[in-house]
Amino acid sequence: MKSRAAIHVGHGKPLIVDEIDIPDPQPDQVVVKLYSSGVCHSQLHQMHNIETQTPTLLGHEGFGVVTQVGSNVDHVKEGDAAIVTWVPREPIRGRFTAPPGGATWQEEPLAGATYTWGEDAIVWGGYVVRVDDDAPKDLASIVGCAVLTGAGAVTHTAKVRPGDSVAVFGVGGVGMSAIQMASVLEAYPIIAVDLDDAKLEFAREFGATHTVNASKTDPVEAIIEMTNGGVDYAFDAIGLRITNEQILPVTRSGGSGADNIGGMAVLIGMPGPEMTIWPGHFMFHQRQYRGSLGATYPDKDFSMYLRLYKEGKFQLDKLVTKRYRLEDINEACDDLQSGKILGRAILEY
Repeated sequence: MKSRAAIHVGHGKPLIVDEIDIPDPQPDQVVVKLYSSGVCHSQLHQMHNIETQTPTLLGHEGFGVVTQVGSNVDHVKEGDAAIVTWVPREPIRGRFTAPPGGATWQEEPLAGATYTWGEDAIVWGGYVVRVDDDAPKDLASIVGCAVLTGAGAVTHTAKVRPGDSVAVFGVGGVGMSAIQMASVLEAYPIIAVDLDDAKLEFAREFGATHTVNASKTDPVEAIIEMTNGGVDYAFDAIGLRITNEQILPVTRSGGSGADNIGGMAVLIGMPGPEMTIWPGHFMFHQRQYRGSLGATYPDKDFSMYLRLYKEGKFQLDKLVTKRYRLEDINEACDDLQSGKILGRAILEY
């Protein structure tokens, strides 16, 4: 089958939108005709990493309709509405990545375990999650990464409860999803931290009760002061070394004793190679530092997020602020890189 997709052909080179060949699905594969895809910062990391195998297909959050199903796949059928994601729909112990789908470009195999920057995707069936047929064709795509990453970190990694205090560093699509979920769970205060006043004001529309512009004030000092000692949970949705290092000291202190546990820092954004943290945060204050890598149960949670949207509690429509065509993918990536996108951008096919 012929289809079109954005192809990463080399480090530092623009993406090429061209025709690819998609084979018939293997027994454990599914083909999805995509209507939309999110544009995620993780793909920028891939494009800027000289170790990324090329040519490769990119994107890992999309929505569409199943068009072909392998003989061993029984959780979806042709005609089903589905989200394509990067988190296995059923829990798998340990680090797991499915093999590439088998698509080719100019007779050359294309890398990429899952992809959504194209009109059709052939992927391992475990990356395809059935949702209700009335799911919004444009908005449902971002549930496959932005929402599951941010909201999942709040719900499943931190297990935020009503009245818990929360700080979120970085208010892009993932950070906004974390803020929205903290609001749904009735956390207070919910502090948004960023360098852009427009983004911080936007964060208030999603449930942020307080904001800190880290370009104008020290966010660690500001958060400790406004919470009288630190938050219960702090999330880094950026991944820079400075934010990696700031989220732990803004959590509240614990101390000696079996149950005298401090706050928790949760790293969501893709980190760099190193950071420096004072060991006393762990020893003397019993603070905790966790990573959160797609902390979600797709089969259950995706439907929940879409239900919360229908109920007006999770504003997917407001979160999507820019829309591009597949032909405009390089413009979309440039806009994301330069900070021009509030919330999340999507591609529409």
